[in-house]
Amino acid sequence: MLKKAKKQLDKKKIKEEKQEKRIDFSIIEKKWQKAWADKKIFEVKEESKKEKFYVLEMYPYPSGSGLHMGHAFNYTIGDVYARLKLMQGYNVLHPMGYDSFGLPAENAAIKAKSHPKKFIEEAIENFIKQQKALGITYDWSRIVMSHDSNYYRWDQWIFLKMFEKGLNEQVHDGKCWRHTDTRVEIKQLNQWFLKITDYAEELYDKIDSLTEWPERIRAMQKNWIGKSYGTQIDFEINGKPWPIFTTRPDTIYGVTFMVVSAQHPKLWGLVTKEQKKEVEKFVNKIKSTSEKDLEGLEKEGAFTGSYAINPITSEKIPVYTGNFVLAEYGS
Repeated sequence: MLKKAKKQLDKKKIKEEKQEKRIDFSIIEKKWQKAWADKKIFEVKEESKKEKFYVLEMYPYPSGSGLHMGHAFNYTIGDVYARLKLMQGYNVLHPMGYDSFGLPAENAAIKAKSHPKKFIEEAIENFIKQQKALGITYDWSRIVMSHDSNYYRWDQWIFLKMFEKGLNEQVHDGKCWRHTDTRVEIKQLNQWFLKITDYAEELYDKIDSLTEWPERIRAMQKNWIGKSYGTQIDFEINGKPWPIFTTRPDTIYGVTFMVVSAQHPKLWGLVTKEQKKEVEKFVNKIKSTSEKDLEGLEKEGAFTGSYAINPITSEKIPVYTGNFVLAEYGS
């Protein structure tokens, strides 16, 4: 009986000793995170003679209340890789930033009834606090925020360079594919476009050289670029030439009307006062419809009030705007 009691006391003592030896990570983490910060061991020295290595995870949208487990999972993978390269002797750059200039961040601020800048910067402050608590090897001296003018000015610079050289978000059911509460509307705005058409011929011709690509994928790429053989014919509207691209110039003798895309930048120059209301109603009806969806709709249109002159027959024909003419194709 005494031996049994002694054995139980010994077990209790061992259990208590184990409990005393348990590591309190909250204390250890703070100690070493402070040491790392004080010694700036993760800040990159650019003059280092070590071989460079760059680790980057996708920047988060600071539009929520803070990090979730998906963030922790993703950033832990990057941290393990960065630490491996540090131990292998590389000069590792492992920065962090925030995708804070997008629609998700703005919508979150509106929902919270707060000014976007104030809302975002408070959210970022919370994200940084949580990420530092994870103990990740970030170089916090190189933090970037896409809503900062010192950052997005370089976005603008890149687009300007593209423009000098002559050079979309996907929509599903009329809404942004990632944010179903965000309606997408087609609007006529002054904005940047990449003039990819200048490179269409080169891109098209070189697809055949991609022999490692499956034939199905190459055909898909060719269809996406598209290639049409045709000619340009000048009609006359209100005394001015209107170039029309057609793959069937032989049908010009039978032309009875002309249709201009509802998204054509010169459409409203053709609309008369009498027809303005009707055309506005029609354009508003289809403004949220993508070109892909338009193809499946019943063909509809509205008379602009203007007439064109057939250059071959000199016949006067009415000009309509319609939902079956693509603004991105032809003239």
